Amino acid sequence: MLWLTRLVARSLNNASHHFGRKEPEHLTTARRGEMEAYFHLRDQGYCVVAKNFRTPHNRGEIDLIGWDRGVLCFVEVKTQAQRGLVPSEMAVDTAKKLHILSVAKRYVRRLKGDRHPACRFDIVSVVLGDESSKPTIRLFKGAFSWNTPHRAEREPYASDDRRRWWRR
Repeated sequence: MLWLTRLVARSLNNASHHFGRKEPEHLTTARRGEMEAYFHLRDQGYCVVAKNFRTPHNRGEIDLIGWDRGVLCFVEVKTQAQRGLVPSEMAVDTAKKLHILSVAKRYVRRLKGDRHPACRFDIVSVVLGDESSKPTIRLFKGAFSWNTPHRAEREPYASDDRRRWWRR
């Protein structure tokens, strides 16, 4: 039955792209990538409970939130129309991780109960390719954690030698 839901969702997405109001191509690509990621996660056994979750006091967003075998997963979806030199998952930099962490904290605070569930932060990389081919989807479980360094803790250079050279 999931195949029928997938077929209908893809058909409606294609119809809205051709007959609906025109929106920027990057938004269409992102929406299609999130839909493909949603179905991929469902195939992997995730129970998705929220999509495009935002909080009023934060400008960040979490693309998908779901449960995977008792673990609450916050999923960031990165989509490319065609495979590029840099994989799409590399677009999740420290600033994006901090936004996701901030929104995730607010989501967890809303949950009922006195104990918070185990959480994980995943990234789904989607390369759509052309219209006739199946997209390439890669899931990175535990791509980052609550312990992502804050802005003040990050070092601007990769090695001690560079920092010493800069101070000279």
